[in-house]
Amino acid sequence: MGKYGDWFIMAVAGLLLLIWLYGAFYRWLHAPAALNRVKLGKGGAIDDDDVNVALLESHGYKVVSGKHVVPIPVELDDKPLGKGTRIYIDYIAEKDELTYIVKTARERMPMDWTASGLRERLLVYALLLPDCAGILYADANEKTVKKITFHIAD
Repeated sequence: MGKYGDWFIMAVAGLLLLIWLYGAFYRWLHAPAALNRVKLGKGGAIDDDDVNVALLESHGYKVVSGKHVVPIPVELDDKPLGKGTRIYIDYIAEKDELTYIVKTARERMPMDWTASGLRERLLVYALLLPDCAGILYADANEKTVKKITFHIAD
């Protein structure tokens, strides 16, 4: 190939490198902005005799962690509002390699099974952890587990 063969190979390699760099920059430029993702810790301990855990396991779910508390700082007019607030997640469960947030039924807070009722009570969990496949609502008294998913348009 001689003198020009080496230059030709270097030019092709340089051109491929430039194309790759342009593609990487283009993908980075058009990717959605990274969100502050919530990372859950280990969570609380799981009781072996918990009726909700037994109910989830009887429906084929594996409970992988107990109660999580997610602190949410709140500001009003650029000043902290008290200690903020907290969001409670009762359990995290898995089934078929999909992860679910679990909320348990409470007698003092009955669920409104309408679209707006579910939105008011459960949408915050879907937005908080968008990588989860859905929210499971476990009712030990009725022995039911309902899966709720929100399909949010991109």
